[in-house]
Amino acid sequence: MEKLSIAWLRPWPRSLAANAALVAVAAVCARPTTTRPVGAEPDIRIGLVTNGTSVRLGGEGRVAAVVGGRSQFRLLPGEAVRVTPEGRGIRVAGDAGAGRYERLTFVSLDRSRFVTVEGKPYRGVVDVFVGGGALTVVNEVPVEAYLAGVVNAELGRRTANERAAVEAQAIVARTFALKNIGRRSADGFDLRATPADQAYGGVAAETELGRQAVRATAGKVVTYRGELIETFFHSTCGYSTASPEEVFRWGRRLPYLRPVSDRRPNGHYCDISPRFRWTVEWEAETLQRILRRTVPAVLGIEGAKIDVLRDVRVHRTGPSGRVIEARIGVSQGEVPVFGPDLRSVLRTPDGRLLGSTAVQFAVDKRDGRVQRVQVSGAGWGHGVGMCQWGAVGRARAGQDARTIVTTYFPGTRIERRY
Repeated sequence: MEKLSIAWLRPWPRSLAANAALVAVAAVCARPTTTRPVGAEPDIRIGLVTNGTSVRLGGEGRVAAVVGGRSQFRLLPGEAVRVTPEGRGIRVAGDAGAGRYERLTFVSLDRSRFVTVEGKPYRGVVDVFVGGGALTVVNEVPVEAYLAGVVNAELGRRTANERAAVEAQAIVARTFALKNIGRRSADGFDLRATPADQAYGGVAAETELGRQAVRATAGKVVTYRGELIETFFHSTCGYSTASPEEVFRWGRRLPYLRPVSDRRPNGHYCDISPRFRWTVEWEAETLQRILRRTVPAVLGIEGAKIDVLRDVRVHRTGPSGRVIEARIGVSQGEVPVFGPDLRSVLRTPDGRLLGSTAVQFAVDKRDGRVQRVQVSGAGWGHGVGMCQWGAVGRARAGQDARTIVTTYFPGTRIERRY
C-alpha cells in the first residue's frame, strides 16, 4: 500500500493524530463535537453498515480493538473477527477477542495501514455498535480524507485533462459534507456511505488524481451570501439542469438552483455521457402490470383503477422542459403523476427507476387502447445542481473548477473555510 505522508490525508481523525503511541487508548476518548474552532478541519462519521446482521473487521496491519479507552484485544496483520449483534451489545467471534462487548472501536496501529470492513480498507477509526437491534458500523475520519474516498466514487476514474471536474466534485462534496454534519446523528453517524448522501468507497475508491484534487481545493466550499449552499449533483442533465420545484417534493426555490443550459458550440458539454439520450419501451400488458404495483405504492391510488390503458401523455412541463405532470388515461378518466413521482411510477420493464423526467412519450393505440408506449429521455438523474458529465466536458474544454461550480450554482462564491 502506498504510504501517504502528506498531512491533509491523516490516517486517523484529528483527535488521534497527535500521539501515535497512544492511539489505542485515545481512540474512543475524543469524539467530534458540534462546536469547533473557526478554521479547524472537522472529523465526520460515515455509516458504512446499517441494519447489519454480521460484519467482518480486521486490518492490513496491526489493529487494536478499544473500549472505554482500554485496548481489549489486538489483531495481527490480515487477521479478522466476525461481529454479530447480541441484545444491546455485540458478539465477537475469532481467534482473538472472542466475547461480548457493548461496542468496540477498531484502530490501526500502523500509520500506513488501515482498518478493514469486509476486506475494504478505511482511513480513520471504525466503531461498531448495536442500534435498533442490528449492527451499525461507523467510520470516523477527517473530512479531507473522507473526500478522497468520495470524488472518484461519485465521478468515476478520470484522466489528467479532466482534473478540473474532479476538483469541482471535491468542492461540491465538501460543501455537502460540512452542511450536513449531524444530519443523521440520531443513528450514531453524520452521513451514509451511499448515494443517498454521497458515495464513499474508502481507500479502495481513491486515486492519485482524486487525492491531488482534494488537496488542491482543501477547505474550499460553495457559499451564497456567506452561507453554505444546498449542493446537489447528478450524472447527466441532457441539455439543461433543473429547478428543485420540478423534481423534488419539497419544491423550495433557491436562487442558486435554477435551470442552467449545458449547451456548447455544436452540442452539449454532457453529450459525452453514455446516458445522454436513451429510450424505454413497454408493451401495454407489461406497463399495466407495472402501474398496478407502482400507482398504489407511490400515489396511494387503488391499483384496480389501472384497468384499461387509454393514453400516457405529458400534461405540463417546467422551466427546464422536464415533465412536472403526466397523465395516465384509464377507463374512468386520468391518473395525474407529478414530476417527483414520475420516475418511480413509470419503472422500466426490469424494475429500474426511469432515467430522468426529461422525457417525451410516443404511444401506439388501436381502438382507443394503448398497444405500446415508448419514452425518449434526455439525461440521467434528478437534474438539479451540478451535471457531473457536463463538468467533465467543461474540464476537457479548459474550464477551471471555480468556473464549473459557479456556472452550475449561479450567484455563488468559492470560499475557504479552513
